[in-house]
Amino acid sequence: MNLNEMTIEKAHQHLIKGDFSARELTEAYLKNIKEKNEDFNIYLEVFDDVLKQADQADKLIKEGKSSLMTGIPMAIKDNILMKGKKVSASSKILKGYKATYDAGVIKRLKESGAIFLGRTNMDEFAMGSSTENSAYSRTKNPIDPNRVPGGSSGGSAVAVAMNGALCALGSETGGSIRQPASFCGIVGLKTTYGAVSRSGLIAMASSLDQIGPLTKTVADAEIVFNIIRKKDILDSTSVDYQEKKYGELNKMRIGVPRDFLKGEGINKEVLDNFKKSLQKLELAGHKIIDLELPLLKYSLAIYYILMPAEASSNLARFDGLRYGSKKTGENLFNSYLKTRRSGFGKEVRRRIMLGTYVLSHGYYDAYYNKANKLKKIINNDLIKSFKEVDVIITPTSPFPAFKAGEKIEDPMVMYYSDFFTVPANITGIPAISIPSGKTKDNLPLGVQFMAPHFREDLLFKISKEFLLIYE
Repeated sequence: MNLNEMTIEKAHQHLIKGDFSARELTEAYLKNIKEKNEDFNIYLEVFDDVLKQADQADKLIKEGKSSLMTGIPMAIKDNILMKGKKVSASSKILKGYKATYDAGVIKRLKESGAIFLGRTNMDEFAMGSSTENSAYSRTKNPIDPNRVPGGSSGGSAVAVAMNGALCALGSETGGSIRQPASFCGIVGLKTTYGAVSRSGLIAMASSLDQIGPLTKTVADAEIVFNIIRKKDILDSTSVDYQEKKYGELNKMRIGVPRDFLKGEGINKEVLDNFKKSLQKLELAGHKIIDLELPLLKYSLAIYYILMPAEASSNLARFDGLRYGSKKTGENLFNSYLKTRRSGFGKEVRRRIMLGTYVLSHGYYDAYYNKANKLKKIINNDLIKSFKEVDVIITPTSPFPAFKAGEKIEDPMVMYYSDFFTVPANITGIPAISIPSGKTKDNLPLGVQFMAPHFREDLLFKISKEFLLIYE
């Protein structure tokens, strides 16, 4: 079997025809993991019951009870709970912790017969854009091991790119699915806020977090999305997803926020590739429309006020008393202090302090409330713009994959990685990153499409067409 050309649909057809079994398919991915994981640090753990899961999938296929995902080997980011399995968010503070229940998305995928290979490396508590902040060493880029794979879902992205999984789940707070997808040359979907349950996702910023798929193709992303999108009573923000069809909409109005593309620090090859992408879309008959969204450039500043504020609140629960590692001090306060100092990495501590400061007396109105007000204005501006256009296009990242260690000591430069991706998170709209070419050094580049709330269908349609015309 050729794993390089394997998709969910192809694997499903082969499994149904009996060309190979789910066990044989799984063994092929396990072989790749064994060969590559030590060098690239993709998986923190490969589950010990993987082949048992594969045998169960084969039984469902023989009984005619299979779905498209039955027997499909996939990876799970290390911040998504699976009952009885370790989950650490790549942090020492959760070392040895085992989940007591399944996340909502895991329930959906278990019902579909998917096979869970293991948990993938990530930036600690999803705080980072390079997977260098993991407490368990960095993950390496599949094209150039000296470079980063993006983050925080770097392990999941590399697992798919290197045939260590047919698909994977990641999570997004400010671009943590789309940016690693772009750096690794694959597809990453950020779903509409509320479309996918957050139950069982270790929270960073609850008003921004979303789970989504990383895949080789747009069709695979659509398949996984259709499985995991469902209202969940354990997540008060999840909603009934009313599926929409793009129908007869053959040619789209594609919006380009030109002012947003004038920021400092955007790589020239990224801009040249983006211009080429627009030309291809225009030649294919789509209408390119310039949009005026002057406030969009403030999205990053808003994000880095709201996200640390929510993170500081969410991470208060990790004190070593109820679960995870614990350092004992001479009194309760010192026990808290020792546990959190030894358990949290530098970036996590930095964001907790930033968030605590933002929420402190005298600064709450000056920062947090102002950021929320501007967030609403940007959301309204985007909603209005979608009356003029069907989707909006930008580069996924201001630059291609950078070298390990290049930005880690300068948080402001690292945070700029999220420049193009955060608008979708602070407004809750869906967005997708797809491959759009390569640099002269053969590094992958990506463009992202954003659509109105709950219009993932538009993203799938334009992305499939874009990849066809770009080849």
